[in-house]
Amino acid sequence: MKQFLITVGAVLTAFILFFIGVPFLLITMVAASSKPTTPSAVTLLIDLREGLTDQSKPDPFAFLTGRPLSTMDIVTSLYHAADDNKVKSILIRLPEGGIAPAAAEEIRTAVRYVRSKNKTVIAHSQGLYPDTMVVASYMIGSSATEFWMQPHSAFQVTGISTENMFFKRAFDKYGITPQFEQRYEFKNAVNPYLQSDYTPAHREATLSWMGSIYDSLLSAVVVDRKDLKMDLPKLKAVLEAGPYGAEQAKEMGLITKLGQVHEAEEAAKAKGGADTELMDVQSYAATVTSSGAQTIAVINGEGAIMTGKGGGGFGGGEPEMLSDDIAQAFYDAVDNDKVKAIVFRVSSPGGSDTASEQIAQAIKFAQDSGKPVVVSMGNYAASGGYWISAGANAIVANPSTLTGSIGVYGGKLAIGDAAARFGVDFRQIGVGGEYAQAYSSGKPFSDSQRASISTWIDGIYNAFVERVAKGRKLPVDRVKEIAKGRVWTGAQAKERGLVDDLGGFYAAVEKAKALAKIDKDAKVKLVSYPNTKSPFAMFGKGVEASVKGVEALSFLGWASTDPRAEAIMKEAKQARLREQGASVLAPEPYAPSAR
Repeated sequence: MKQFLITVGAVLTAFILFFIGVPFLLITMVAASSKPTTPSAVTLLIDLREGLTDQSKPDPFAFLTGRPLSTMDIVTSLYHAADDNKVKSILIRLPEGGIAPAAAEEIRTAVRYVRSKNKTVIAHSQGLYPDTMVVASYMIGSSATEFWMQPHSAFQVTGISTENMFFKRAFDKYGITPQFEQRYEFKNAVNPYLQSDYTPAHREATLSWMGSIYDSLLSAVVVDRKDLKMDLPKLKAVLEAGPYGAEQAKEMGLITKLGQVHEAEEAAKAKGGADTELMDVQSYAATVTSSGAQTIAVINGEGAIMTGKGGGGFGGGEPEMLSDDIAQAFYDAVDNDKVKAIVFRVSSPGGSDTASEQIAQAIKFAQDSGKPVVVSMGNYAASGGYWISAGANAIVANPSTLTGSIGVYGGKLAIGDAAARFGVDFRQIGVGGEYAQAYSSGKPFSDSQRASISTWIDGIYNAFVERVAKGRKLPVDRVKEIAKGRVWTGAQAKERGLVDDLGGFYAAVEKAKALAKIDKDAKVKLVSYPNTKSPFAMFGKGVEASVKGVEALSFLGWASTDPRAEAIMKEAKQARLREQGASVLAPEPYAPSAR
């Protein structure tokens, strides 16, 4: 009965959408198509509690649901606001937890640029709690002109920690056999399936990147808060002796003021006079344009790298970097005679090796056509994310970007014995060679199947190493030394020749200007690719997605009440990656926190 009611609800939803909602939305979209305007005096509000993606994506329903907050929107808005006479001050609301450290570094750089134009930036926190990357939130607050905290709130900035779940003992107990080939010991994305604790290599690599990020973030605080009169070791000692309350943090000079958020708002608005209005950064970003005599293309790529097309992550789902779309963006940029160089913004932990290679070849095509390509790395550009970056003319990363992970893995979970305990039997049938049945879920690999997979994984790893060696102009043996699947921060990667420069998006733009022989003082027009479609074309796509979603509403009724659903959907994504070849995918040890 429950399933029947859910299905009936889905049908009614579809009816309302097509016969009532569509005409209303079309009319509303026409009204919303006009560009928003900026009031005469503005305090720009950036609320980081909402969580961040790296890049914004086209969404025909954004005028109803709001423009999602992205690092790129914040950074471009801050650089524009610094020179906008209407923007009198900036107010940043910090999350109670942390954000991705590379995103924090980009925002911090933009805040420093605003301050260099003699504009006040106020950061306000209602408490800082020991989330994985709360140090990143503290760094942003410390970059502001004034760092406020709500009275009696918590200041718990004592370090960085992370946690992994390991399933080996459970798999042993229930008869699940994990079988994976890894190249090599630092390729630890599947270690939770194979181990019951960190291996020495896994522990070494994790502590290494965590230590590098910790030092990078706190070193920035030392630079920005010279009034603290603390060097890095002293600042660490003070923070690690916590936690503290807001009042104690102020006494120690770790923050500058105490006050409610309303008081911070009034203080920020006072910089512009009585008529100053708050304007959220999403609305302001919609007003930002760039102009210049020369054009640089900006190609945006975020999420797992997969084959296919169609704007991965459309309509609120997780972003995906679909190889047909990204490759076509490069071909389109090459076809535009006005484009003198390309900045490729990459924020991805990797994905399919075949999809990665398709994008890499599109980059080579652009270079062969005389258009230099500069990669700007976001939160991640690891494994497949590094595969597609390695051949660029230059790579720019934030100090805390996670990159490298030059390695590959492939395999499966054999669940036949576990399923048999519940009366489920796998019976595979087929024709052809033995390898055709290699990925049966019901039984482990045979010796010959495992040998074939091992040879195949070796070939992909060697191709990855050779691509990096050629792109970075490094000896193959040197690449093998620093590869082995190990994740590096941007700062560590620069020391090892995997990255050219440390900096954010605008540092990559400056690099592209230099490579294209554009005067360093010249303004350039930045044009985004893939090109944003018209609202009506995008709306059609959104409706199409909604129609397909009607069939899934019955499933969603179950998914919303059954904890197995999330695991099944994650496994479906992994299965799709397996279908596309070996996984060149790095672990994602942290994620941007949301409210």
